[in-house]
Amino acid sequence: MASKSSKPAPKKRVGRTRLKREEIEQLFAAFHAIEPEPKGELEHVNAYTLLVAVVLSAQATDAGVNKATRGLFSRADTPEAMLALGEDAVREQVKTIGLYKGKAKNVMALSKRLLDEHPELAPGDVPEDRDYLESLPGVGRKTANVVMNMAFGHHTNAVDTHVFRVSNRTGLAPGKTVDAVEAILDRVVPEQYGLHAHHWLILHGRYLCKARTPECWRCPVIDICKFKDKVPNPADTPKKKARSAKAA
Repeated sequence: MASKSSKPAPKKRVGRTRLKREEIEQLFAAFHAIEPEPKGELEHVNAYTLLVAVVLSAQATDAGVNKATRGLFSRADTPEAMLALGEDAVREQVKTIGLYKGKAKNVMALSKRLLDEHPELAPGDVPEDRDYLESLPGVGRKTANVVMNMAFGHHTNAVDTHVFRVSNRTGLAPGKTVDAVEAILDRVVPEQYGLHAHHWLILHGRYLCKARTPECWRCPVIDICKFKDKVPNPADTPKKKARSAKAA
């Protein structure tokens, strides 16, 4: 008789979307109509520089990262060139980015591992292996998903703060953790929208569905969104009377 310890662990329950299938189709169709082929805003020249740029982007803006990496990537766009440049020089190039000392160290460490462990790769390439990418210094699930999506065309969903917020607000993929949100997105995003899904969600969160003051009045999916506290158009809000008028 099998012991209790041999019983399979219960499967974790994956959350559910609050949207109907047709609403999900409408949501992504609306995003597609506005921007058929959205692009990531981090500048890069190959898979390796994309990986480095995403590592540097943690707790930093894409614009700030781009400003720093233009000079860096003009000098080093492969692991070999990065190691030849040296950590001090890398640190100097990215010093305008938050946490730059630790990030420079990670860039050097991941570059060394890529050279040591994958000498067969062409310059500027990285392995098409999400688990391996996640094992690199400074690389987490989100970074690996971005590289798998943008460099290799996989339908992965990189959940950053924008994707997390939009997924929860709209009801598309409500979850308490980024892993929970990613699991729902992986299951409910229609196949035809899978390549660009997380880019649309990022852009929507960055420019419309903002953290503090979402611009609901110009949202293309306002009729689908389940967010209760929709923000009205400020232009439609009656202006308060001037204090002088009140005093009078």
